[in-house]
Formats: sequence, C-alpha cells, structure tokens
Amino acid sequence: MKATGIVRRIDDLGRVVIPKEIRRTMRIHEGDPLEIFTERDGEVIFKKYSPISQLTSFASDYAESINKTTGLYAVICDRDTVIATSGIPKKELTDKKISSELETLMNKRMTFSFNGESARLYPVPESKYYIVCCCPIITSGDISGCVCIVAEDREHAPACTDMELKLSMSASHFLAKQLDI
Repeated sequence: MKATGIVRRIDDLGRVVIPKEIRRTMRIHEGDPLEIFTERDGEVIFKKYSPISQLTSFASDYAESINKTTGLYAVICDRDTVIATSGIPKKELTDKKISSELETLMNKRMTFSFNGESARLYPVPESKYYIVCCCPIITSGDISGCVCIVAEDREHAPACTDMELKLSMSASHFLAKQLDI
C-alpha cells in the first residue's frame, strides 16, 4: 500500500472526502460505486467496484470462444482495465488500464466500428492492437464495461465487418444478462 500523506477527518454524518488528486489518478467519478474492505489491524480500504470483475473467468471463456470459432482477437474490459483477452498474449493487455479514448467511448455508451479511414482507437495506451469494433456492456442503465474485437496494428488496417460488429454486440448483451442474474 502506498502512503499519500493526506489526512481527512470524518464529518458528523460519517462521510470522508477522497481528495480530487486521488479521484483523478484512480479514475473515480461522481456516482462511481466503491467497495469497502476492512482489515483486523484497523485498515479501511476503498476499492472501485466492478460488477463485471465477478465474471472474469466467464468473460475469459467467452473471449476464448470468440477466438476459437472466428479467429478474431477478443478483449473484454470493465470500466478501468482489460479483464479478459483471447488470441493475444495475456501479458500484453490483461490487467492494464484502458485508454482514455476507450473510456470516453464507453461513457458515451457508443458502439464503435472502425471504417478503415477513421482514427484508430486502442484498448490500452501504446498498444500494438487497435479496436476494430467495440460495444458497451450496459446493466441496469449503468456502464459495466465493453467487448472489443481487435486486430494487430498495420499500415493497411481492415475495417469492421457487419459480422464482427454483431458478434461484439451479442457478447456485450450476453454478459450484461449474466450480470443481471
């Protein structure tokens, strides 16, 4: 655990303010859910709550299925990090923070498809894989993450096909249903 040197007092309603610098660094926004953990030695730990992280094993299996049946590279993210990949060495993307462009895309609840000429979006900063298509995972009106089909970054990058877009949409809807159960 890293000490910040910041001390805050609890107010009369039991609230504590998380400093703006920490919220910005940790990508904590107004309305974000935080999970609270306690330790025997008196530590209280706040962690960003990610409902989709409960499905990491399931998401990995789903990404693997996409890769095995289509040969496409699949990336599944929560709101902050890549939680599952397939067809790509796991160390390249898994558990890495998503790019700010992908975060913006998710927050706008937009489905994205690369048309071959538009600017390329990357799942994580400085990645050698670009997003071919991406669909947000929306549960109970909230963004939980996204499903992306990605390809290796090349000079002549292929555009998204209708099948790839429908596959990412299908995967995102299916994972959203699993979170609602």
